[in-house]
Amino acid sequence: MKRIRLFTLLMVVLVVLSAMPFAAVAQDDEILVYMQMGGTQGDASTLARTNGARAAAEDLGITLVEQYSGWDPQEMINQFDEAMAASPDGIVIMGHPGEAAFESRVADAIAQGIIVTSNNNPLPNLEAMYQTQGFGYAGADLYQGGYLTGVAMVAAGLEAGDEAVVYDIWHQEGRSLSSQGVRDALIEAGLTVEELDVSDAVDQDASLAIPILTAYIEAHPDLRAIGTQHGNITAVLPDVMEAAGKGPGDIIVGGIDLSPATIGGIEEGFISASFDQVLYLQGYYPVQQIYLTKNYLIPGLHINTGIGTVTPENIAAITPLIEQGIR
Repeated sequence: MKRIRLFTLLMVVLVVLSAMPFAAVAQDDEILVYMQMGGTQGDASTLARTNGARAAAEDLGITLVEQYSGWDPQEMINQFDEAMAASPDGIVIMGHPGEAAFESRVADAIAQGIIVTSNNNPLPNLEAMYQTQGFGYAGADLYQGGYLTGVAMVAAGLEAGDEAVVYDIWHQEGRSLSSQGVRDALIEAGLTVEELDVSDAVDQDASLAIPILTAYIEAHPDLRAIGTQHGNITAVLPDVMEAAGKGPGDIIVGGIDLSPATIGGIEEGFISASFDQVLYLQGYYPVQQIYLTKNYLIPGLHINTGIGTVTPENIAAITPLIEQGIR
């Protein structure tokens, strides 16, 4: 009987503890986190990430300092140095500048007791080195996400022998992993694929892609597919189709992320598939990672947030969440 009563008591305690808010056992000192968000505040490829980070900060009582770089790798390095000067509890970085650029800086931060973790673009070697100190990754498996997009494009009506172009930042290896996946999926399906490089100017202002791609379409009358893994370029692809005099489905288009313009393009049939890397979670999980490591010594968690594509067939179900800046 004593064993039964003891077991019952333990079960009651476990139930009570599991029902307590997670933040109830947090430390009294408020945590300061600097986080790299990527583009510009409120833009299509950044908004949901910002909303996720803000939600985590509110849930966990964290002071969040947002950093926007316009996707400029050097600015990301400058932002890391700025964050280090503030001696925060944690810094969330993006991998676009590359591991060599970050290696010594991350080592210095770890030595000073600052938790560093990453989102959106991975730094696998640094993650392996410092995982026990909380260095994790919240983001898509970029290559697999691009490959998934390419497969969805083929399923939308492409055939072996069709002509395709993948328009992305080929001159930066760390930013072309996802596009390599698109390219490989199309090639494996028997398509002829050309790589077209995105300039730094277009990277900063995607509207500049409209005349470039319109001219490309005019010069390639047999073009059947355009792929990209640049969120802001995806958003202008419906404008490209209209400028080129193409109707929905005349050219199969695959992209990434879920801006309002991209949603409209999917609904109208101009965009056949857009890779959904769930940016909200790329914002929420890194902030939570620093909280968990700071308070509970939890090692870095590697979380794949990219698990599907949005198409004309499923867009209606998630549009309300996209409009709230969550998806």
